[in-house]
Amino acid sequence: MKRCLVIYNPVSGKKNFVNHLDYVVKRLEDSGYNTSVIATERPRHAISIAKEACLSKVDLLVVSGGDGTIHECINGIAVCDYNPVIGYIPSGTACDFASTLRIPKKVDKAMDIILSGEPVKMDIAKSNNGYFLYVNAIGTYVDISYVTDSKLKKHLGYFAYLITGLKEFFTIPMMKTKIEHDNGILRGYFSLIMVINSRKVAGFNIINKPVLDDGLVDLVVYRYIPLFNNLIYFISFILGPKLLPAVYRIQTSKLKIYTDHHHKWNTDGEESNSGNLNIEVQKQAIQVIVKPNVKNRYFKEQ
Repeated sequence: MKRCLVIYNPVSGKKNFVNHLDYVVKRLEDSGYNTSVIATERPRHAISIAKEACLSKVDLLVVSGGDGTIHECINGIAVCDYNPVIGYIPSGTACDFASTLRIPKKVDKAMDIILSGEPVKMDIAKSNNGYFLYVNAIGTYVDISYVTDSKLKKHLGYFAYLITGLKEFFTIPMMKTKIEHDNGILRGYFSLIMVINSRKVAGFNIINKPVLDDGLVDLVVYRYIPLFNNLIYFISFILGPKLLPAVYRIQTSKLKIYTDHHHKWNTDGEESNSGNLNIEVQKQAIQVIVKPNVKNRYFKEQ
C-alpha cells in the first residue's frame, strides 16, 4: 500500500484546518494511501518532519499551512536524496506559492488536485540563508508578512498586510548594491530587490508568465528615485516590471548580491538573515502536484 504523511500547521491562517483533517485522511485512505498525520509544534519543526518523511520514503507528502510551512518542508526535502511528491493544501493568509500554482484554499478543491492532478518537477533556489521556493527579497515593504500582527491577520486576512504597508509608505530605503549575475554586473542605489521564481509576490502579479522548471530565476530590481518610488511600485505591480526604465528584470541561474543594507531578507514570506546573498537555482529539484492546465502554462520542459 502507498504511504502518505500529512504535515499541517495548526496556527496557520484562521486555524481551522484541523476541522477538515478527518475529511482529508478519509479521501487519502479511500484512494489507497496508508496515511499518518503530524502537526507542527514550533518554528522550523516542519523541516525535521519533512526530513523524516524522506528518510522513510513516503510516496506522498501532503502539506497544509501558509508559505512559511511549505518553505520549511522544502528545506527538509532539499537536503535528502529521496524526493517525495508534494500535495499542497494552502491555509495561510497570503499563500503566494499556492496562488501561482492555482491551488485553491478550499480543502475539497485542493484535495481534488492532489488526487487527480499531475506531478511536475519544479525549480527551487539555494542561498546562504537556506532554500527557497518563490522569493528572496530585501527593501521596501518586504517585512510586511512577518511584522503584521497575527491577530490582525486572523480577523482581516490579506487586508491586514495592506494596513501595515501604509505605515511604511514614507520610509523607502536606499541600498547601495552590487549584483553579479549570468550576464554581467549591476551596480547602483536600489529601493527593492526581489529574486523570484513565481507569478505572485505579496498578492501582486509580478511576473506574468514565469517558467518554473527552466533553471532560471527572475531578478527584479527597482532603482531608488526619491518621491517616485511608490508610484513606480504601483505601475510595476499592475503592468509588470519590464515596462519601466527604473526597473530591471534579469533572468539568471545564479547571482551574488552585495549590499550594505542592514534590513533582513524576506525568504518565502519569512524573516531571514541580513547582508550579502549568494543564490543558485536547483533545477527541477522538487515534485509538486498541479492541475494539467497549470503544468502546460508554467512548466515548459515536461
